[in-house]
Amino acid sequence: MVTVQYAGAHTLVQDLGRDGHYAIGLPPSGALDQFSHRCANLLVGNHSAAATLEVTMVGPKLRFDAPACVAVAGGDAPVWIDDVLHDTWMTLYVESGQTLTVGTLRTGCRAYIAIRGGIDSPPFLGSRSTYVSSAIGGLHGTPIVIGDHLPIGTEMAHDCPGPGSTVDDRLRPTLSCHYQIRVVEGLCHYRFDENSIERFFTSTFTVSPVSDRTGYRLSGPSLTFVEREPPFGAGDNPSNVVDLGYPMGSIQIPNGEEPICLLRDAVTGGGYAPIGTIINCDLDLVGQMKAPDAIQFVRVTLSDALSARKRQNQRMQDVKFGLKLLSLF
Repeated sequence: MVTVQYAGAHTLVQDLGRDGHYAIGLPPSGALDQFSHRCANLLVGNHSAAATLEVTMVGPKLRFDAPACVAVAGGDAPVWIDDVLHDTWMTLYVESGQTLTVGTLRTGCRAYIAIRGGIDSPPFLGSRSTYVSSAIGGLHGTPIVIGDHLPIGTEMAHDCPGPGSTVDDRLRPTLSCHYQIRVVEGLCHYRFDENSIERFFTSTFTVSPVSDRTGYRLSGPSLTFVEREPPFGAGDNPSNVVDLGYPMGSIQIPNGEEPICLLRDAVTGGGYAPIGTIINCDLDLVGQMKAPDAIQFVRVTLSDALSARKRQNQRMQDVKFGLKLLSLF
């Protein structure tokens, strides 16, 4: 067991998510920064699907009742074992009775704590991911709290890399306060007039404090819609359409103001016109943003998106290969 002595600002048990349940209105949840989650697991020899702790802004303090290999990846944060400061993106060893503390993130918004074997909370529909809106997953459907006992499982994929093993700086995500995010135009972009579409892709938006795992609300210029006679069932607001499904990463703009980027805890359908969809590998970067970070959207094709996913998959293979090499020495 690992005992929570301080819970942090909003620390959740997350894995890769519970895919395949959109038909019943259940979003996948899972780590917002999937790449960092996977890297943290690789650093301790876990399967990529093993559950980690997702830290938001301020991390927890955990007491270990047995020796363990741990790693913290994602946004940069100070990490202490007892009173000794350590690096993130590195395999660390914790003795029985020691504490691991993750402080306030200096870059990014989220970090992932992997413990060898993974967090062994009860799975729900095949996933341990916490979905707070429906109080499912994790330990009790909520963020961890002081006094919680985190059971450790056996989801190891290979031997744990030796302490000090690390992910090459060149393979880590580049986190800043200004991001370019790639977008494929959505099914309903025709609802926006041409000037507004151009404004969307040439303007800078900022992340609003009203942002969470459900969606990031952005501040920026207003957009206008093509005039129409409202079809039956769509409603009078020009941003309304007859209900449709929302892919993860959809960007809806209710009333033409404050775009909302829908993330892994978002609703699966609704009646607002989405202007486009953020490509999958850039969703990791969105999950690392915080107010008032700046975003510029870049229009790409579906072919561009598939090429970006291929490069992201190769990057993950490079991480695996690098850690395998380190384990040989």
